[in-house]
Amino acid sequence: MIDMDTSTAPLPSLYISHGSPMTALDAGEAGAFWRRLGPAITEAFGRPKAILAVSAHSLTREPVLLAAPRHEAVYDFSGFPDELYQLRYDAPGAPALAERVAAVLKAAGIPVHVQAEGGMDHGIWTPLRSMFPDADIPVLPLAWPPMWPAERLFALGQALAPLAAEGVLVMGSGAITHNLRLFAGGRGAVDAPEYPESAAFRGWVNEHAAAADWPALFDYRAQAPHAAHMHPTDEHWRPFYVAAGAGGGTPGQRLHDSVTYGHLGMDTYAFGPGTDRLATALGKH
Repeated sequence: MIDMDTSTAPLPSLYISHGSPMTALDAGEAGAFWRRLGPAITEAFGRPKAILAVSAHSLTREPVLLAAPRHEAVYDFSGFPDELYQLRYDAPGAPALAERVAAVLKAAGIPVHVQAEGGMDHGIWTPLRSMFPDADIPVLPLAWPPMWPAERLFALGQALAPLAAEGVLVMGSGAITHNLRLFAGGRGAVDAPEYPESAAFRGWVNEHAAAADWPALFDYRAQAPHAAHMHPTDEHWRPFYVAAGAGGGTPGQRLHDSVTYGHLGMDTYAFGPGTDRLATALGKH
């Protein structure tokens, strides 16, 4: 155990690559990391009061908070084994937090809607099922506009930054690399060697995140190697900017990196002043 007062420590924000829905059944290296990540967060900061989740699979024209009193896992995928559809992850919602978040966003001039609707897509419940298996932490999904430029999504995250000191974990969920066209002809081996393009892109992100080089990261489409190949569409990449903004624009620290199927990156990043504390709890320092 680390010897420090966790009562007032602000939580870092996270960007988690959630991978294939199959991670819920066979999560591999990333799942093993997620199972350590949840307890490490609790050890370093105390149990989160709530989780604000920004997933690549919940997209809207303007931000929408799903403020139902309870959420159930949504099986927003097809063609997978039957046992995957039998898994449950039902968690309490956070209606009161939704009002607080709506006020924070409106104060920042960001349009937002609150709907008393529920449901967690697999980008949310798949990692949370490993991180917090008891499903007893309130979850507030925030659907977001994928057409907003990176700078505006970063500003959305910045507006959420005060929640860190209130015990709210801001979690962006997507994929550091995400080209499903590479699955054409079958999924292939989950432990296939990594494509050089994937390695180059992930390395570039790690270098520029560690340097807090936000101008380059905002312009990733032009500057990152193989950006269009690794993200033909970039809805899985863009939650990175919300998480980074919620961490106050501090350098991003990669807490985990692995790859499945040779090209589907599973990296996790943390942002904010609590990042080193979390890394210590994970044994990274």
